[in-house]
Amino acid sequence: MDIENMKAFVSVAELRSISAAAMKLNHLQSNMTAKIKKIEMYYNQELFIRNSKGVKLTKQGEKLYHQFKKILHLWEETENKMKKQDEKLRIGTMISVGGTEFSSALNKLYNTYPDLAVTLKTGSTEYIENQVLLGQIDVAYTIGSLNNKKIRYKEVGVEEMVVIGRGIDQHTTFDDYVRQKNILVLSDKCLYMTILHNIYVSLNIEQGDIIEVGDPETLVQFALMGMGISLVSKRIANRYNINNYLEVPSPYRYTDFYLISRLNYEFTPIEKQFIELNNSLSDTFKGMEV
Repeated sequence: MDIENMKAFVSVAELRSISAAAMKLNHLQSNMTAKIKKIEMYYNQELFIRNSKGVKLTKQGEKLYHQFKKILHLWEETENKMKKQDEKLRIGTMISVGGTEFSSALNKLYNTYPDLAVTLKTGSTEYIENQVLLGQIDVAYTIGSLNNKKIRYKEVGVEEMVVIGRGIDQHTTFDDYVRQKNILVLSDKCLYMTILHNIYVSLNIEQGDIIEVGDPETLVQFALMGMGISLVSKRIANRYNINNYLEVPSPYRYTDFYLISRLNYEFTPIEKQFIELNNSLSDTFKGMEV
């Protein structure tokens, strides 16, 4: 079985589209279709169900997909070791996401590559995108985007936003509660600040002063003690066991979560492994999709 055919199968399975997989791998759609048929003939089984929306794996197709993923993972690891590529990983994410979300994936990579050199940068969406463009980091996860034409964005999920603060209960109304309240943010350049500003403008109500707090845990503590309000993800609220929060008005409630890199940047085997191992982070956000 050819490695390229395995890659084709896995891409079709993940994208649920032969045409999308062909575009991703720079193949003609007819060639991609031929690769899939060749694999189905080899195993003498139907591996995909075709429909008007694309394709879906059969039960046997699911089994083969997981086996191929293991083989491709080992192949990329072998390529990396034999070609003696630099064992480095330069990644970035939002302050609100934090490096702790990557700990499981990084731990597994360190077991495989004991000499792995990791660079991790956190900051606002603007900062992270700039670091990618400057070549300071190569792979990053961001909440929202600046729609930069020199960056490749891959949507991996949706973040749900809520407002936290002191004294919120079931009788609290959003407009009255946030009126003239001080706003706690990680940075005045963060996407959350922009979202809050837009909410205030749309509701035509006054906001209070902006207070920058560089640490997520401190921000949560300040909000709960009454220093102001903060816009955070529901995931963060759950992490700190905050059960009383305000749902954000529907036009601003959900924000896309992206995996980004420079346009036309080719992931190294280690980066591919990191992204694959880190799928748990993406799954967290996928679970929030609407």
